[in-house]
Amino acid sequence: MSNLAIAVAGPTCSGKSALALALAERLGGTVINADAMQVYRELRILTARPTPAEEARAPHALYGVRPASELSTVAWWRTAAITAMHDATRQGRIPILCGGTGLYLAALTQGLAEIPDPGERARAEARLLLSALGPQALHTRLMQADPDTAARLRPTDSQRLARAWEVWRGTGVGLAAWQALQSAKVDDFPWSLRAIILDPPRQKLRLAIVARFEAMLAEGALQEVRALLAQNLPASLPAMRAHGVPEISAHLRGEITLGEAGRRTCLVTAQYTKRQATWFRHRHIAAKEATHRFLARFEDSKQFLESNLPSIVNFIRTVG
Repeated sequence: MSNLAIAVAGPTCSGKSALALALAERLGGTVINADAMQVYRELRILTARPTPAEEARAPHALYGVRPASELSTVAWWRTAAITAMHDATRQGRIPILCGGTGLYLAALTQGLAEIPDPGERARAEARLLLSALGPQALHTRLMQADPDTAARLRPTDSQRLARAWEVWRGTGVGLAAWQALQSAKVDDFPWSLRAIILDPPRQKLRLAIVARFEAMLAEGALQEVRALLAQNLPASLPAMRAHGVPEISAHLRGEITLGEAGRRTCLVTAQYTKRQATWFRHRHIAAKEATHRFLARFEDSKQFLESNLPSIVNFIRTVG
């Protein structure tokens, strides 16, 4: 199974981490994080990163490797992930990518447009506009300046709106136009990818989200957010907008009850899982012509893992 890689993808709370770990133990793999929020070291609890005990069962990479004060981009992650995959392959291990950030996985296998650095002036302008106007007004401005890019972005997606604005201002070319120049061939991805997409029912996900939030509180989520707030970081940073951080922050400031913070966190998480599930159902994770896809729908993640691990391993070993 040389030059084999595995991607375990799907919405939050679908059981990805447990499956990736089980495959790493069964096949001799290294679990590589493909989740945009699990890269931040201050957010172990709220992002449900693997525990130290789980990390001891198999090698893990790119979990908790960036400070919350830094902006982690898809370009940075792709470079780091390629390096981690090569390291795993050289060690005779199978790279097992695990995460729910579809953009990361698509960029990994399909490549990225080579966008010139917009420069610090453009970045500063984007941050200033986002802070002064808010994301929806910035989206309106972007629609006038770069409608092709703006049409692809949600008016509430402040991070991507700021990025789009700085690219347009700094390079004179919109982000959508740069991405259109992307090469269809990716020469630095020499792996044959087996993509396993987990797709549990919506109601099961909602129940799992509520249970996870309660478990996070028991594990110290309040203390984790309190420590994060003590850094006085800009609210526009991705780590400050991780699910649960704004809601628990409001509770710690005395603005809402803990129960309301939990309700809001579970609501935004459920909304996010709906978008994730839609993305993974309709977007094919491709790695040249060699990619193969296994779509798994199930009622209970633990039962699914126990009952279906042999068939998934067989799929990985025999397909193609």
